[in-house]
Amino acid sequence: MKQPQPPRWATLLLRWFCAAHLLDELEGDLHELFQKRVKSEGLRQAKWRYICDTLSLLHPVLMKSKPNPYPKPNRADMLQNYLKIAWRNLAKNVAFSAINIVGLSIGMTTAILIGLWMWDELSFNKYHQNYDLIARVMQHQSYNGTTSTTPATPLPMRAALQSEYAGDFSRISLSSWTENRILSAGNNKLIKKGNCVEADFPLMMSVSMLEGSATSLNNPTSILLSKSVAKALFGSDNALNKTVKVDNKNHFKVTGIFEDLPHTTEFRDVTFLLPWKFFVEEEPWVKRSETNWGNNSFLLFVQIAPRTTFEQVTSKIEGIKARHAKEEARFSPKAFLHPMSRWHLYSEWENGVLVRGRIQFVWLFGIIGGFVLLLACINFMNLSTARSQKRAKEVGIRKAVGSVRTQLVAQFFSESILMATLAFVVALILVQLFLPWFNQISDKQIAFPWGNLQSWIFALGFTLITGLLAGSYPALYLSRFKPVKVLRGTFIAGRFSALPRQVLVVVQFTVSITLVIGTLIVLRQIQHARDRPVGFDRSGLLSVPMTTADLRSHDQALRSDLLQTGAAVNMAESSSPTAEVWSSDASFSWPGKDPDQLGDFGTVGVTHEYGQTVGWQFRQGRDFSRQFSGDKLGIVLNESAVKFMGLKSPVGTNISWNSEQYTVLGLIRDVVTGSPFMPIQPTIYMLKEEWAAFIHIRLNPSFTARQALAKLEPVFKKYNPGSPFEYKFASDEYDQKFKAEEQIGQLSSVFAGLAIFISSLGLFGLASFFAEQRQKEIGIRKVLGASVANLWQMLSKDFVILVVIASILAIPIAYYFMHDWLQHYTYQTTLSWWIFAAAMLGALAITLVTVTFQAIKAALLNPVKSLRNE
Repeated sequence: MKQPQPPRWATLLLRWFCAAHLLDELEGDLHELFQKRVKSEGLRQAKWRYICDTLSLLHPVLMKSKPNPYPKPNRADMLQNYLKIAWRNLAKNVAFSAINIVGLSIGMTTAILIGLWMWDELSFNKYHQNYDLIARVMQHQSYNGTTSTTPATPLPMRAALQSEYAGDFSRISLSSWTENRILSAGNNKLIKKGNCVEADFPLMMSVSMLEGSATSLNNPTSILLSKSVAKALFGSDNALNKTVKVDNKNHFKVTGIFEDLPHTTEFRDVTFLLPWKFFVEEEPWVKRSETNWGNNSFLLFVQIAPRTTFEQVTSKIEGIKARHAKEEARFSPKAFLHPMSRWHLYSEWENGVLVRGRIQFVWLFGIIGGFVLLLACINFMNLSTARSQKRAKEVGIRKAVGSVRTQLVAQFFSESILMATLAFVVALILVQLFLPWFNQISDKQIAFPWGNLQSWIFALGFTLITGLLAGSYPALYLSRFKPVKVLRGTFIAGRFSALPRQVLVVVQFTVSITLVIGTLIVLRQIQHARDRPVGFDRSGLLSVPMTTADLRSHDQALRSDLLQTGAAVNMAESSSPTAEVWSSDASFSWPGKDPDQLGDFGTVGVTHEYGQTVGWQFRQGRDFSRQFSGDKLGIVLNESAVKFMGLKSPVGTNISWNSEQYTVLGLIRDVVTGSPFMPIQPTIYMLKEEWAAFIHIRLNPSFTARQALAKLEPVFKKYNPGSPFEYKFASDEYDQKFKAEEQIGQLSSVFAGLAIFISSLGLFGLASFFAEQRQKEIGIRKVLGASVANLWQMLSKDFVILVVIASILAIPIAYYFMHDWLQHYTYQTTLSWWIFAAAMLGALAITLVTVTFQAIKAALLNPVKSLRNE
């Protein structure tokens, strides 16, 4: 039968009023007296008297405000005591502490560097005040079922947007492509990059003006200079209202100085701005393009009105080109707005769909940084729990004298946080030392924000979280030991006590081996693309941009003088660099062409000697020759163009373009003119000397590069005296195509190496501890005849098994992710078995080297000392 209970509200009143150290005793007495009264006086009378007794106890003497005779220790004193004990433990176990601090500091350094890199990537273009409203007008166009995406737009689109959708835009501005120009003032001459833009451009992009006015670009003879360029040209003099000569022929008045654009903007290379009106006057083809919807050669930027969205505006303008140019409708053109917030991280399109961009690397390195830090935390956990038996008596004594588990947890957490703090100090030093090198390989200008309060708050939180993560398992594990068993000496770690440590070691090496495999595949993919036939000879090939008309008007005399130096064996000109194609055209026709077939062919204008100079590799036919006047209407095709046209015998075939008939003279091996990881663009080479924009020079192999350049420079100075001698080697230009992948490969190599190092550091600590723990066993085995090899095998076997398990787990994980990554490239390497085997064998070798030192050291120890040691 259920026992009767006193009134609930009276009990709650007593608990609310009474001091905690008196409550249990008073409540127990009242409850006992209540039960006696129920039996002698009845339930009703017992309840009434319980209420009266409770009310009589509401006396000031018993109130909670009365000081507790057993006060809790002062929190500050407890914290100080925790830290003092933590420091003593660190100092007492120097080797253990050093391994943990070194591991944590490397992990934290990696995490900080990656965090700074990620912040730099995610903050790209936020320099611009209207960052969330600015977009670039782009377009999709389809050719034979394949959709291409380009930021280039036709010139009349600007006027159409202004007249038809004025209410949707705050600003609209045209811009030329960023290009090099010669700037000179007095004796100072520079080659710098800049754009020709409309007057609204500086306002749209919130260019920070130091002097003058941004709107002055309405004047066709004005120029805006960056602060650094103004200083380089005019020194300490005020550059405002001074005259700058551009390309040795045009004079402009400096009407504004702007702050250098930061490294974290797409326009970081822009050091001057010229008026759009000058661009129209300088280039007659621009004027002719004002009504030509088929010429996609211009950049168009817009700032949408605050009340609308990019999606709404895109839905209105996507059909603008097809409506205004019926002949272009066959390409299914669709205009759209690409927001500035997505330019840097979301910029790769595949068949008209945004598929990827640098955002994949941001997440990739974020995950890697987290894993590397986790590996360091695992070391702390493993070494702390491995030393559990040494600290068991400490826990038992503390519990015996009154410590509760929460206090022990706090003690162990204070140790891990202290260690994390020391590691963070070391990490800051390492970050400062390695940041210049990190900036170099990642092409950044990152600086640690020493003066930013938010950064320090974040750093404090980062250190605290790292300390709590590293100390979580040891604190919860060590604090649960039973004092009676420990102090009696009957404490046994348990049959499966080593299992958590083994799991953590497997996790460490699984991550490390996965990173190593991934790095090897990235490097192999880069090398695979480097080994791809490029279709021309890069060695000893020099390119010089034709910056002025002086070079164009004296090209034959220039060629003659260059050859006479002996440093050049050939020279030619072209409209594009050797490894790029700057223009394309879809209006070619050929025999057997399907009327519905559309082909976007790369078009390159060259001079007669171009093929000999760059080293074309002919499959059929011949090169251009000055001996045949008919070659003016001759063309050379690459293999991809012939394949696209479906020509079985291309030489002699007539190709129609712009109402003229051209004859195919020759077929050459494909030249890599785009990404070395992607298919080759069908390309047509034509004799168009008037298109020339680059001079290409084949150097004499008997000259060193320094000797050849010393002989060539005076010739260029002779015909182009107002310009610096600017040149690029074709091999360097080609190497730039691998820049992004090589950055990923270099960073991955570093992070994989750090992961292996941290994991090995943890193994070294565990091997050292286990060797020390099993000294007596080793001594007994040696007395009984065990050899050094037997003891080494005994101590190494367990670690080797763990690494083998980690390899078995890492191989399918790495295969899955790297196979998916390779699908982004058309020209891709294979996932060879030896890559996975090499990573596994490498991990085993590192494990054996790490463990062997401690194993042999323990095996060689005198057994007498081991057995005497208590």
